Amino acid sequence: MNILTGVESTELFGGAVAPAVAHWVEQARKVPREHAAAMLWAASLSSPQSLPIHYLLYKLHAGLGELDQAQQAARRGLEAAAQAAGLPADWRSVTPGAADFAAPGAARFWLFTLKALAFIHLRRGEREMAQALVAQLDRLDPADQIGAGVVRALLRQSEGAP
Repeated sequence: MNILTGVESTELFGGAVAPAVAHWVEQARKVPREHAAAMLWAASLSSPQSLPIHYLLYKLHAGLGELDQAQQAARRGLEAAAQAAGLPADWRSVTPGAADFAAPGAARFWLFTLKALAFIHLRRGEREMAQALVAQLDRLDPADQIGAGVVRALLRQSEGAP
């Protein structure tokens, strides 16, 4: 359980792994991180609506510094979560009140993944896109329950950097 939100961690990161792809996740846990991505991508292809797989992929690739792959995985996760939550496919079109972003589920995962995309864009040096994503997070989550303030602070710190 997340001590800050009181919500089960699995709910924050897309829910439980679908049984159809659980074996891929188990295998990925047993191999070096560099080899786990192939197994997780296989899981993603066999179960594209499995939100936890997208989370595992973008987290793994970001941790390895593979930002192109992290971005691709996060975008796929955002698309899957949007579809599951009944949100528009274009993140810019989502308006406050379009979903209950505070409740565990696909909409909250969508918002969390939007924050991950902002962080990935910032790490790639794409400040304008990171700022646009953070601005959308500010509109949809004005109380900052998802933690976009961390990315906002990193953006401020990087203002003078090339």
